[in-house]
Amino acid sequence: MKGYKAPSFQDRSAASSQAKERELAKMKAAPQPDAAELAARAEKRIAREAAAAAKAAKAREARAEKQRLADEKRAQARAEREKAEAKSEAPRKTEAELKAARDARYAARKSRK
Repeated sequence: MKGYKAPSFQDRSAASSQAKERELAKMKAAPQPDAAELAARAEKRIAREAAAAAKAAKAREARAEKQRLADEKRAQARAEREKAEAKSEAPRKTEAELKAARDARYAARKSRK
C-alpha cells in the first residue's frame, strides 16, 4: 500500500481555482429574472417597507399617547397632593403668638411647683 502524499501548494491552488471556475460557470448558467419579475419584486419590497413604516409610526403614536396619559396622571396626582397639603396645613402662628404660648406653659409649670 502506498503512503499518503500531501498535496503541494500548486496542487491546492489549482484545485481552488478550478472550484471557483466551476461555481462561476454554474452562476452564469442560472436563469436571470426578467424585467417584469424584477418590477414585481420591487413593488413588493416598497409595499413591505411602507407597511413597516406605518407600523412604526403607529407604535410611536401609541408610545406618545401612553406617555401623555402618564404625564396627565402624574400632574393630577401632584395637584391632589398639593391640595391635600394646603387643606391639612394649619395657619402658621406668628412669633409673638408662639412666644405667648411658650410663656404660658412656663408659667403653668412654675405654678405647679
